[in-house]
Amino acid sequence: MSRVPETSRKSTEAALAAVQRYADNPSAFLALNAGNELFVGDGGELVAYREAGRFFIQFGGVFGPANRQEAVLREFRKYARDRRRTIAGIQLQRSDAELYEAAGFVLNQVGSSYSVHLPEFTLRGSRFMKLRNKISRAARSGLEVREVAFADHRAGVEAIDAAWLRAKGRHVKEIEFLVGEIGGPVQRYRRLFLGQLDGRPVAYISYSPAYGSRSGWLHDLSRRLPDAGPGVMEAINATAIQTFSRERAEWLHFGFTPFTGLDASHDMASRSALTERFLRFLAEKGDSDYPAGSQLAYKEKWGPQLVLPEYLAFEGSASLRAVWHILRVTKSM
Repeated sequence: MSRVPETSRKSTEAALAAVQRYADNPSAFLALNAGNELFVGDGGELVAYREAGRFFIQFGGVFGPANRQEAVLREFRKYARDRRRTIAGIQLQRSDAELYEAAGFVLNQVGSSYSVHLPEFTLRGSRFMKLRNKISRAARSGLEVREVAFADHRAGVEAIDAAWLRAKGRHVKEIEFLVGEIGGPVQRYRRLFLGQLDGRPVAYISYSPAYGSRSGWLHDLSRRLPDAGPGVMEAINATAIQTFSRERAEWLHFGFTPFTGLDASHDMASRSALTERFLRFLAEKGDSDYPAGSQLAYKEKWGPQLVLPEYLAFEGSASLRAVWHILRVTKSM
């Protein structure tokens, strides 16, 4: 096994094949983000990570067949050890967490992911009245939503991004390791829904494919102009849901939100009490470091039927230093 440069076209194709074939994590497509380093096994298995200090910060678990994951993890640990690096993982699913715990890692729940089962989804009923009103208000403002090709609307998308960043201020922190991107060699697999007012692009949502047992789409990167008006993002997502439902997609995943849904029922036997207290402190601290509350509110308004815990993994033992490096690499702090 060997690490291959993330800039290599061959490595990107190998990583894509591993995600498509083996990944059961709805956010697995994010492993293909630019800036990730890739450890590719002899059988095409994948581990995606970034380096931070003496740590390899790994995203997700081992993307490979179940009967190979233990061996690939062992090889990746040797690769890290030979380079005097310690592994710390983030956004592991429960099955990943159990594999890593058996290998001696310490596991703590760090947040939750939220998903809607599209065949059951409806906006009818009093529960969704406010959501319907917001969507209707956006439509009355003249908003037009359609699926477009990024290559044809690059300038408009980049203008939205620039305005969004300016509005957030110079201290804005995007969790770039845990959210998607637009462009690059795998853009053709993503889908882009654009909202326009009088022909002017005002907002967009990019969706990434989700594979595995809950296949469908991941509600990924979303941006809007500050003056886009209320209900714009909801109207765009509603249009995408209609499209995906017509195509008989099974799931729309809203992805991972850190520091949410922390519950003792999800605890692993190996958990670190110190890390647990620190994560609960961050959860209670609210939006001052990361807007978990506003993200959660947006996701919950769609009535997700599935909420799953996601985990941090620490090789050997947990430490606040390891947690700090994870949060720094993901720009959660």
